[in-house]
Amino acid sequence: MTPPRRVLRRLAWAALAPGLLLGSVGSSADETPADPHAHHHQMMQAPPPVSRRMANYVAPEVMLVRSDGVRVNFAHELDDGRPVLLDFIYTTCTTICPVMSQTFAEVQKRLGPEAARVKMVSVSIDPEQDTPTRLAQYARRYEAGPQWSFYTGAVDADVQVQRAFDVYRGDKMNHSPATLFRAAPGQPWVRLDGFATPDAVLAEVRTQIAQK
Repeated sequence: MTPPRRVLRRLAWAALAPGLLLGSVGSSADETPADPHAHHHQMMQAPPPVSRRMANYVAPEVMLVRSDGVRVNFAHELDDGRPVLLDFIYTTCTTICPVMSQTFAEVQKRLGPEAARVKMVSVSIDPEQDTPTRLAQYARRYEAGPQWSFYTGAVDADVQVQRAFDVYRGDKMNHSPATLFRAAPGQPWVRLDGFATPDAVLAEVRTQIAQK
């Protein structure tokens, strides 16, 4: 006797169900891992507006290493009498940092000979990977002039610098763009949060150069 059609359908479903369930489990296990740069990509797609504020930051007395291999007291490095332009980057960043470094490069280019009157500082937030040699290669990529220095160092010292300027976010993947400018030692810092354009940065810098 031939089974009714509804019975056949039930038998077919019973046979297929385990495979469907296994397939579902398998596809879940094979899903692409979360993109560690997702935060950066989202920020690039919808960049926040640039905000400007004044802040009183004090550079810590810690030893960092410049890209030329020289160990220096970071606080003393900033106090050579020139206005200071400061940002935080890391060399393997593919989103935020290239934009910020290109902005510094454009500022340097537009200042021309006057660039020597400004101390430009980029501090790595990935000191374990960013050796002085790697930073030197990064500096050449952006044609950094002698007034633009790059720094790395021991993790503890590096984190102290990040905390002092309120850019430490616990992980390099969580960092956000920030550009800081100080007219002279002892003066407050101008903080530009977001992707500050070369025009915005130059507006801060040129005002101080004109006064010297």
